Amino acid sequence: MFAKNCWYVAAWSDEIESRPFARTFLNEPVVLYRGESGKVTAVEDRCCHRALPLRHGDVVGDCLRCAYHGLEYDQTGQCTRIPGQDKIPAKARIRVYPVVEKDDLVWIWMGDAEKVDMGSVPNYPWHHDRGWRYKKNTYLIKANHLLIYDNLLDLTHLGYVHKKTIGGDAETHFSAATQTKRTPKGVRVERWMLDCVPPPTYTTAFTFGKDRVDRWQEIEFEPGLVRIYTGAKDAGAGAPQGMRDNSFGFRGLNAMTPETDNTTHYFWSAAHNFRLYEQAVTDAIYENIVVTFGEDKEIIESQFLNMQRTPGRPLVDIGFDIAPNQARRVWDAMIKSEATAGVTASGATSA
Repeated sequence: MFAKNCWYVAAWSDEIESRPFARTFLNEPVVLYRGESGKVTAVEDRCCHRALPLRHGDVVGDCLRCAYHGLEYDQTGQCTRIPGQDKIPAKARIRVYPVVEKDDLVWIWMGDAEKVDMGSVPNYPWHHDRGWRYKKNTYLIKANHLLIYDNLLDLTHLGYVHKKTIGGDAETHFSAATQTKRTPKGVRVERWMLDCVPPPTYTTAFTFGKDRVDRWQEIEFEPGLVRIYTGAKDAGAGAPQGMRDNSFGFRGLNAMTPETDNTTHYFWSAAHNFRLYEQAVTDAIYENIVVTFGEDKEIIESQFLNMQRTPGRPLVDIGFDIAPNQARRVWDAMIKSEATAGVTASGATSA
């Protein structure tokens, strides 16, 4: 089961052009397109006439035309043209999903359209902040989306899984001063690793004045998104007191949108705030994160396969599972609330 009444990333803005773009979200096939006006529209991938997937159609002005018999649908989902027929049946319409384009991302609301809050779309201003540069990618992870949240909210795995990139010494991660708290929308984790050796990704891209640094990790979860702000500064130079200028700063967007119960669209970006006009630095950080997320992908997919092989077997929590478990409670509460309100698979509410 999925929570539907929240915003999920559907695509990067530059993925949506003047031709149908098909993806599946929460087990529902969807088509997105950019009309002549520039507005992005998302509709169900099914013509109401003979059920041909609309991904095979064409964009005509701001309308989407079916490739089978030429029915055209406007941005409200209403059929506006049936070739050779003047009268259009009132039922000739398709479902439209609310979408918002913001911060180089296209967000989609898969739930009850009457409950959509257009002002609650998550912010990610660093995609257009001149003080940061970023590169992006999208992966299809063969695992349930909750396992990716588990991974991102407990970074103690870095010292074991990511030794060659962002990891560093495992003991440093387990000894980090950690604070976890609930927020109005989700969960926040803050971790400090003082007087430690910086990991390879940091020293490859940034020149520190000392051999040891004070390192921070700030992780913010809300449904559909995890923002990560990490960095390091020379040990004793005031980073814990908020003086983070002249430091290695990294911001990571991690947006997980379920494709199915067993697969997840993972949208991510890697941004840095130093040596901004050196493309080689941006590329080097990006390539390090590609390696890092490739390692995570292998771990998560292997984990999920084993869970499918041994269904029903219990898992044992440890102390560092506080944040992942709190995030799961947020999801569980949303699903329970929607079930109580009667949100159906089609996103409508039951009578």
